[in-house]
Amino acid sequence: MTQRKIRVLVGKPGLDGHDRGAKVVAAALRDRGMEVIYTGLHRTPEQIVDAAEQEDVDVVGLSILSGSHMELLPRVLRLLRQRGMQRVLLVGGGIIPDEDAAALRDDGFARIFGPGATTAEIADFIEQNIPLER
Repeated sequence: MTQRKIRVLVGKPGLDGHDRGAKVVAAALRDRGMEVIYTGLHRTPEQIVDAAEQEDVDVVGLSILSGSHMELLPRVLRLLRQRGMQRVLLVGGGIIPDEDAAALRDDGFARIFGPGATTAEIADFIEQNIPLER
């Protein structure tokens, strides 16, 4: 096993056009030494999972503010599982009600970060849940 940087894909599923938060998180993760792939706006779940597979990422982080989180986020989770990518740490963030966040965690999301989550909190969580030796 060799030590390598944690590889994180930051995705914006659906029609949500607000990406400032995703870009701030991506920059903060880069500053912590992670390799970050940002997919850009308006991606389908299939495009996000395709990129995650092609880039061999350790983490997929989804940012969503549009209210379609209970449709799009579970779709990404299902696609990851269908492709045998269960080892990928899946996290989400944005405007997601507590009850929906709990349902997403029950389905398999490792964590849902809400408004007010700090970039340090997000980076710490990833570092604590991805082994450096892979």
